[in-house]
Amino acid sequence: MTRPRAAIVVTGSELVRGERTDLNGPFYAQEALRLGLQPARISIVGDDPHELEAALREGFEADVCLVSGGLGPTHDDRTIELVARVAGRGLHVDASLETEIEQISRRFADRMRRPYADFAPGVRKQATLPDGAVSLGIAGTAPGVVLDAGSCVIVVLPGPPGELQRLWPRAIESEALQRTLAGAITPERRVLRFYGASESAVAKALADAGGDGDGVEATICARDFEIHVDLIVEPGAGARADALEHAFVEPLAEHLFGRDERSVQELVLGLCRDQGLTLGTAESCTGGLVAGRLTSVAGSSDVVRGGIVAYDNGIKEELLGVAPALLAEHGAVSAEVAAAMATGARERLGVDVAVSVTGIAGPGGGTPEKPVGLVFFHASGPMGEKSLRFELPGEREWIRARAAVSALHLVRRLLEG
Repeated sequence: MTRPRAAIVVTGSELVRGERTDLNGPFYAQEALRLGLQPARISIVGDDPHELEAALREGFEADVCLVSGGLGPTHDDRTIELVARVAGRGLHVDASLETEIEQISRRFADRMRRPYADFAPGVRKQATLPDGAVSLGIAGTAPGVVLDAGSCVIVVLPGPPGELQRLWPRAIESEALQRTLAGAITPERRVLRFYGASESAVAKALADAGGDGDGVEATICARDFEIHVDLIVEPGAGARADALEHAFVEPLAEHLFGRDERSVQELVLGLCRDQGLTLGTAESCTGGLVAGRLTSVAGSSDVVRGGIVAYDNGIKEELLGVAPALLAEHGAVSAEVAAAMATGARERLGVDVAVSVTGIAGPGGGTPEKPVGLVFFHASGPMGEKSLRFELPGEREWIRARAAVSALHLVRRLLEG
């Protein structure tokens, strides 16, 4: 059965120039898939009206066209005007919407000590909608809009991701989109997450298992130094997906660490909670990235006690208790010092489990014996010890980011036994 298709059009010259990363396209695509739509394409275009109009015309060929951006009060915000043109509709000012935006703009004008007349043209512009369109209300001062153009339902939401996501539930509830979704059948989505296996090894395992097809679509993505595999299973293809998944996972079983969307830091925190353990970090070359990832998770304070960034050898000695003789004999970048850092963190922070990182992130500082990209890790806890060494050339930030992920996976393996 063919699912309704969704085309996504994201506008903003700052995205095309690479000044900002597009977050709206992936959000729209994930939501479309969740609702039973088939994401067909994501088009990112700048503020040039000709390019945006062309992208919209292509998007209108789908059953649903999801658009973001270009709803502001300035001259280069042309999305509503172009949506109306492509849909063959006129434009009108929505009086109630104008009043709503005006109230916000007047308060802003007062704070800025400027006359409201400076804002009035922009308010009127933002309250202008295509004929037949339904306003979803505003987030900030930009409205969300749904237009049923017959063969295509168009949803237009503001560019700032927070505003778009606040208005998105209203778009889903709109009558026009509900009619389209009534014919959509949501496929099953199976999530497999691997660490320590290469993308080519995962691809080979999938091919050897028979590959996708027959109602099962597989996507393989290298993300955050992990390999993420999604299986999209159409109704009636469950048995085929079961067989494929079993044959595919078997040769990669030691690398499989998750079957859901939880990040490695969430898994580590969950394992600590399950075992009643507290956690701390000792970092050199990563400069706090490991602790940063752990504490980025809401509620992590019940597990994470703290972290020590011991960049200088003197700090390693003073705050982590690393013996000067050990540093002199083996050097700061060594398995022995990594182990001492983890032990010191457990003692000084008063935690059950600690993970340490020490390495050479570059671009300088490397030697033939200890090149740039050499990193040592150690995880220590009441269940035992685990250590890791990797030597991977690359740019400084890549090495640091890879090291932070590796440290988290090392402590995950320790906690999993």
